[in-house]
Amino acid sequence: MRKFGLIGYPLTHSFSKKYFTEKFAREGIAEASYELYELPDIERFPALCEAEPTLMGINVTIPHKKAVMPFLDALAPSAQKVGAVNVIRRFPDGRNVGYNSDYDGFRLSLERFLPDSFAGKALILGTGGASQAVRAVLDDLGLAYHFVSRQATADFTYKTLTPEILQAHRLIINTTPLGTWPNVAQAPDLPYEAFTSQHYLFDLVYNPEVTECMHRAKAQGAQTKNGLEMLHLQAEKAWEIWNEPV
Repeated sequence: MRKFGLIGYPLTHSFSKKYFTEKFAREGIAEASYELYELPDIERFPALCEAEPTLMGINVTIPHKKAVMPFLDALAPSAQKVGAVNVIRRFPDGRNVGYNSDYDGFRLSLERFLPDSFAGKALILGTGGASQAVRAVLDDLGLAYHFVSRQATADFTYKTLTPEILQAHRLIINTTPLGTWPNVAQAPDLPYEAFTSQHYLFDLVYNPEVTECMHRAKAQGAQTKNGLEMLHLQAEKAWEIWNEPV
């Protein structure tokens, strides 16, 4: 039996277990299971690996995407570029290697969303772990961007983000959890009246399907997309990583 699983804390609303369990059944993948491993403290990671010798692949979620890195034997280029790990492959020789599939999932989903001719600037809402994969993708696509955060160290705070600034940035990417179920009435504090039909809003939140942020931007004519496709794409990339020939 090959085992796969997710580490993080807490894991009360796990997308991964449902996704992979259904994938195994749908595609007839026998002798495989997916489990949840709540780790309040990343210091417990080595003990988990020792206790689970058949655990071949691991997804990593908050708060361990950065904290797990010192416990790994190597980092793939994707993890080095982003500065965070959300996939670990355990090799037969005992090595644990970290990867980042958020980069792949976001890049492909964004490329499907934007027109080929898009050349505008972006605003990245939030400076947490998810924002770093977004940053790396925009760097590689050659798109200029600014960060927006409550912290004064960001390029803009929500208080200094004027309608004129939003109008000058036609791609808005929400990497914060604001608006996630059950807090569906929440939304980033933006000058929504400044959105136009020339704007593209990519909200990484996937539940609900249409967030309050998306609803307000769409009311002004903006094109919108949620994070569900990105989530599926990064999960499939993780499966690819775990099954690449050694």
